[in-house]
Amino acid sequence: MTTAASRRSDRRISPVFVGIVAVTAVTGWAAWTGFAAQPGIAVFLFVTAAWIVSLCLHEYAHARTALHSGDISIGAKGYLTLNPLKYTHALLSIVLPVIFVIMGGIGLPGGAVFIERQRIQGRWKHSLISAAGPLTNVLFAAVCTAPFWLHALDGVPRDFQYALAFLALLQVTAAILNFLPVPGLDGYGVLEPWLSHNIRRQVEPFAPFGLLAVFAILWIPSVNGVFFDAIDAILNGLGIDDIHRYCGLELYRFWQGGNEFCSVSP
Repeated sequence: MTTAASRRSDRRISPVFVGIVAVTAVTGWAAWTGFAAQPGIAVFLFVTAAWIVSLCLHEYAHARTALHSGDISIGAKGYLTLNPLKYTHALLSIVLPVIFVIMGGIGLPGGAVFIERQRIQGRWKHSLISAAGPLTNVLFAAVCTAPFWLHALDGVPRDFQYALAFLALLQVTAAILNFLPVPGLDGYGVLEPWLSHNIRRQVEPFAPFGLLAVFAILWIPSVNGVFFDAIDAILNGLGIDDIHRYCGLELYRFWQGGNEFCSVSP
């Protein structure tokens, strides 16, 4: 009886996650209706809360896929509750990605849930576990961009359009960065099961520094230009133009005073 109750509690959605979703809903409503005195504050809170929700779902996708692949320890670790405080590195998984959004407007891949890989048999299962997280970002991006590529923006307030555009940018950048075949990122996790033991052993010491290396490389102007040109091309293909992306970032950074062109309601 105790074991069954424990298993139910291991999978019960955390009040912390429910609270974050509630903040997303309320601030999204405020951005839609123009209820907030400063639309930038509503956009900031909505995008930040929605970004945290996507981070939780990203880690949940890893955990849930691992559970179905054979790691039955996932539930006891609390990963199935969607509580971000249960992650192995809460700072890397939640706090740091939010700080990067505030500072640079880029979707930083978060930390990882701890998966007992020795419990899982089969290379395809290992690859799928790693791919599940960034695929969640792809799905989130599809939802955010759907009103644009479906041409269903009639009646959607402009401030909310800007918020969706910026949130879509975060999801696209997170998906691309996560899928890079760099040690420590999910893209390498997809490839790793198919590499020889010798290669994996040689690469393993570099895994903690993979993400730092990626961002160091992105500081190179030519690389940075190519990266964001690719992001722009993807978003343009999904119907999100430069104005929506620019105004989304401007409204999000409300503390900078904003831009009159972006903040004027239609």
